[in-house]
Amino acid sequence: MENPLDYSNKTVLVVGGTSGIGNGIAQAFRAQGATVHVTGTRASVDDYSEDQGSDLSGLTFHSLDVSNHDRVAAFAVPDPLDVVVLCQGTVRYRREEFDRPGWDAVIHVNLNSLMDCARTVHPHLSQRSGSLIIVSSVGAYHAMIGNPAYAASKAGAVSLVGSLAQAWAPEGIRVNGIAPGLVPTKLTKVTTGNKARAAGAISRIPAGRMGTPQDMAGAALFLASPLASYIVGQTIRVDGGMTLS
Repeated sequence: MENPLDYSNKTVLVVGGTSGIGNGIAQAFRAQGATVHVTGTRASVDDYSEDQGSDLSGLTFHSLDVSNHDRVAAFAVPDPLDVVVLCQGTVRYRREEFDRPGWDAVIHVNLNSLMDCARTVHPHLSQRSGSLIIVSSVGAYHAMIGNPAYAASKAGAVSLVGSLAQAWAPEGIRVNGIAPGLVPTKLTKVTTGNKARAAGAISRIPAGRMGTPQDMAGAALFLASPLASYIVGQTIRVDGGMTLS
């Protein structure tokens, strides 16, 4: 095996790849030689030009609202396609997830759209014996008093990894997942942007720091590579040990 992390001549699609963890993963694949496509909800790449944490240089952008089932079904999937990373996500604070509108919004993006996207890319990955990676959260493994929809959707995402892996492995598609711990992003700003809350969270992480998009990218590069050729249906917790206790 020469360089198992060389993605030259490979095509990667990162859904939700315009910022945060998804953007870090997209740029990591690009750095390893891949042709990388990303999706975001805004109309054009220019709409991200002033966003901190959005580096779309060298990436091909596609506008896609994953909450719209019909648009996902009609999405022009890059062809050929070797790796797909599903990194879309949303959350509602102030107990909005306890009411039906908030619950539905979170479940639809964090769980339903995963299956919609997987269904759409499935035939393309089957042609290339490709890799599908679903990014969930360590919130799948513990209660979240203010965010029942987020926790339930992430637990569902972890379960979906196993089900799709079992169903599609005979076609040569490897499905795995990444469960990030605390990473500063738009979704976690309520914690990471508050000094007291951030310090309290870090005190419970054995590694002594928050994670970074690059930490998650390392796991994605590994899972999509020949190094992980016998890893099927697993979700790796990349959390600095946060869920050990």
